[in-house]
Amino acid sequence: MNPNQLYYGDNLDILRAYIPDESVDLIYIDPPFNSNQAYNVIFSETDGSSSQAQIQAFEDTWRWGETTEQAYHELVVTAPHLLVETIKSFRGFLTETNLMAYLVMMALRLVELHRVLKPTGSFYLHCDPTASHYLKIILDQIFGIENFRNEIVWHYRRWTGAAHRFLAMHDILFFYTKEKSGYVFNPLYADYTEKSLKRKQNYHTRIKGDEVYVTSINKKGVKENDVWMISVLNPQAKERLGYPTQKPEALLERIIQASSNEGDVVLDAFCGCGTSVAVAQRLNRLWIGIDITHLAITLLKYRLADTFGDDVKYEIIGEPKDTASAKALAVQDRYQFQWWALSLIRARPYQGKKKGADEGVDGVIYYQDVDPNNLKKTLHQKIVIQVKSGKVSVRDIRELKSVVDTQGAVIGIFITLNPPTQPMVKEAAAAGRFQWLHVTHTTYPKIQIRTIEELLGGRGIEYPQMPVDVTFRRAERAAPPSHQLEIEAR
Repeated sequence: MNPNQLYYGDNLDILRAYIPDESVDLIYIDPPFNSNQAYNVIFSETDGSSSQAQIQAFEDTWRWGETTEQAYHELVVTAPHLLVETIKSFRGFLTETNLMAYLVMMALRLVELHRVLKPTGSFYLHCDPTASHYLKIILDQIFGIENFRNEIVWHYRRWTGAAHRFLAMHDILFFYTKEKSGYVFNPLYADYTEKSLKRKQNYHTRIKGDEVYVTSINKKGVKENDVWMISVLNPQAKERLGYPTQKPEALLERIIQASSNEGDVVLDAFCGCGTSVAVAQRLNRLWIGIDITHLAITLLKYRLADTFGDDVKYEIIGEPKDTASAKALAVQDRYQFQWWALSLIRARPYQGKKKGADEGVDGVIYYQDVDPNNLKKTLHQKIVIQVKSGKVSVRDIRELKSVVDTQGAVIGIFITLNPPTQPMVKEAAAAGRFQWLHVTHTTYPKIQIRTIEELLGGRGIEYPQMPVDVTFRRAERAAPPSHQLEIEAR
């Protein structure tokens, strides 16, 4: 088995089924909770709105219902006494609200995360003010108050409209260890300020009462404190991949360097677009990433490939590997099947301008071409994709041809779990071919049919490959890893 694993699925199930006791050195999680927005949305549509298809996967994640009631009962029956009393108290005054549902589901997962952490391990929880005070109390019961190490303030500048309150300029990270002593901690250093450096040079020896103190300048700098000045990722940042809640790599660098060593295992149970995984790989750590949507798994695969190429080796658990498992996914969740199928051709989900309407398009591929009549002009071309997991007929191909025309697309792709009929193949061929403007003698089928079996077997789709593919933002190639623990002040 490969030492690095990427899991698709509910992290509670994954932790229980796959991750052994005391096997992880460092855990970082950034669990979603914000009642005012959809969370874990990987990218926005071209008009800036959030993809409704993605929101649908998460809008019921933290709501009180039968599943939450069952989880609450499990906690009461199996959790440590103090945690049970804490959760029961919360329910007494929060009642069956979305926040209470979130705390119940998080408590179950935090118990499992504590179980898999080594005695020498560390745990970081990244949270916003919506639920941080409740989560801190739960963590105190699971990890022990005596094992709380720091409340880290990530401070940044971000000018947002806040007419009737102070501007929100920080996040909170709770830092716990499994045990009171013996845990891994590598002190980090920041540069001296000019003022403090000058003071140390001018007052090398100082006297306080009867004591004489000799100050010295540490070549590493000054030890890092618990307020971290790190810029958020602006929309033009090179490492920005289009994920609204994407965290800067500099933040994860500090956590991973401080609380793990090379070769240690880093776990992120809500890995999203995979910043923690990418940084762990770059810093020569082993890693485990878990996410509940194929959108995140897809983006992380692309990020690892673009950043590390063939230098990264990992295993994906939970993704279909044949038509049988693809059919099982389609039965379980047709949206997840759709997103996974799109990932096979590096397409992204599509949502039309009208909320809840897909306009006959499930996915899209964008690429940039050059106008042959004006070489300074860039054309943004679009390929539309439909995905079907059930019965198909020639009517589907006729519909796709109409959608291609309506959308102004150059090519239409039809992905099917079941084999196409002969009339479907004939109808697709009758659509003709698209002529690539950049290379006038190159053409591609206007309508292309691909089965899941063909895609898994390596047969791709046909479209211009030389222009820039802008479907997903590509991560930069990784620089050689640094073996120094010192981090410059940011």
